[in-house]
Amino acid sequence: MRAYYDARAAEYDDWWLGTGVFTSQERPGWHEEVARVVAVLEGLEPARVLDVACGTAFLTRHLRGEVTALDQSPRMVEIARERMPEATVVQGDAVPLPFPDRAFDRVVIGHFYGHLRPGERERFLAEARRIAPRIVVVDTARRSDRPAETWEERGLDDGSRHEVYKRYFTAAELGGELGGGKVLFDGRWFVVVAC
Repeated sequence: MRAYYDARAAEYDDWWLGTGVFTSQERPGWHEEVARVVAVLEGLEPARVLDVACGTAFLTRHLRGEVTALDQSPRMVEIARERMPEATVVQGDAVPLPFPDRAFDRVVIGHFYGHLRPGERERFLAEARRIAPRIVVVDTARRSDRPAETWEERGLDDGSRHEVYKRYFTAAELGGELGGGKVLFDGRWFVVVAC
């Protein structure tokens, strides 16, 4: 999966924007929900915040406060640095997180938690809770046309194919798995939960 996201960096925003290979996909209400997720993140109070698996910083740029962004992909980090020159952007792994205890007020996790397998989830959440008292998770909503947990074959513009593990959530399921929390958004395409 690491190679997939590094190779996908240049076309990653196509998913959010509905461009490239996503132009022909039927996603009713998609753009409105992306705007709602952005509004939720913009509405969080300014803080010392770490965005884990920031990707191209598509969502990260809407966080307020002292922002640090982390991604394992060199190409994603390069794009995020260009997009957010005022932020600290770090290349590194999510487990263990390369920060001291309580280094942040909040950890934001956008579309990363749903890629974690059993065992990885628990280790990651322990790390997130070690460095911050609050967590906000943005991930993909469960829909009737997909299983809750699956391995997906995903293609890139260069023709390469990649197997990616992915989970989909209802807001209640995600909140329960995080040990309780407040649902900030519960849509057709996205869920956002704070704990």
